[in-house]
Amino acid sequence: MKKIGLLSDTHGTLSKRVIRFFENVDEIWHAGDIGTVELADELSAIKPLKAVYGNIDDHMLRTMFPEDLRFSCEGVDILMTHIGGYPGRYEARIRKRLYSNPPQLFISGHSHILKVIYDKKIKCLHINPGAAGNKGFHKVCTAVRFVVNGDQVKDLEVLEFERTKFNSLNSQCY
Repeated sequence: MKKIGLLSDTHGTLSKRVIRFFENVDEIWHAGDIGTVELADELSAIKPLKAVYGNIDDHMLRTMFPEDLRFSCEGVDILMTHIGGYPGRYEARIRKRLYSNPPQLFISGHSHILKVIYDKKIKCLHINPGAAGNKGFHKVCTAVRFVVNGDQVKDLEVLEFERTKFNSLNSQCY
């Protein structure tokens, strides 16, 4: 059994609320638009980090993380990318891969909108954790945590809080 903290679209800022929410997880997964190497390092210092780069991530983050990450956790086959769409509206770049070899769990970010949808057509759970950072059009910051146990993804919990103004003193939003 592994407890997972999942976030996306931090764009270089991260609330201490998210850090507290991830306090008891075993791993942190980031679905892209990390924003800065410093933020990736901060997350890695908290828990082991699996991540993909997003469209705003610079060349340094693109050398640290792949565009797509396919891996197994506790027997669950997972595919994570930043721009992936969602069931019925997958991005063209990833659609063929999803349909020809569907994972059990598909994770993407980019939209800044939290979505958890089961795709009956390919028997795949899709999770987009929304946006945990302080930059973008979203009005609430979100992150999720869940348990992977055997072949099950369960006990999903959502953290949601109102977006705050950027605190230029230390790149944190509270």
